[in-house]
Amino acid sequence: MLTAQAQVQTESAAPTVPATAPPRDRAGEPLVRPKPPAPSALAESADELGAPLDPRFTFDNFVTGKPNEFAVAAARRVADEARVPFNPLFLYGAAGLGKTHLLQAIGHRTMDAGLKVIYLSAEQFTNQLITAIGQRRQEEFRQRYRSADVLLIDDIQFIAGKEGTQEEFFHTFNDLYESGRQIVITSDKSPALIQHLEERLRTRFEWGMIADIQAPDMETQIGRAHV
Repeated sequence: MLTAQAQVQTESAAPTVPATAPPRDRAGEPLVRPKPPAPSALAESADELGAPLDPRFTFDNFVTGKPNEFAVAAARRVADEARVPFNPLFLYGAAGLGKTHLLQAIGHRTMDAGLKVIYLSAEQFTNQLITAIGQRRQEEFRQRYRSADVLLIDDIQFIAGKEGTQEEFFHTFNDLYESGRQIVITSDKSPALIQHLEERLRTRFEWGMIADIQAPDMETQIGRAHV
């Protein structure tokens, strides 16, 4: 497990995320992003699959400063590399520090590359699961999220203590991970501090890269005010 605290650079140059061995499948082969489907297969919009992406939340509109530069570098690497560099990318920090912005910026960049991106909050995932169970459409629900090339989940702490949702997300995570699909998760705290989160999920959330977004310094705050 790599953490932002140990990796954030103090020099003025933008940080580089340390090279790590890419995730591998059960046969030991590096996981490679699946090829984009044919255009006709991309008919489903983000609205149909999850939540729409905010057009303002792009990398170009994100103000980078010392407190968040490592998280930005990690997010850009996930969005730009053909191979899955680390899985999952886990971004955490207090409300209002840019977690959702970075999450959606990854969504915009990978969607522009032709990948099937699904973005939604953990609360929406839970509510849709409840609806699917009530309508006896669990298999359709599973296929919907396990078909994503990139799954973006906001505020994962919401599923803590919800046994059924944690069970479903555990299997969704495993399916995507083993097939080389990228998973990006945000939370208001690190995996180790999410109470009532199943240990098997906590362990998986720590498999990849964990990046802490801290409160902005004055320079970053001024930059945000002018965006």
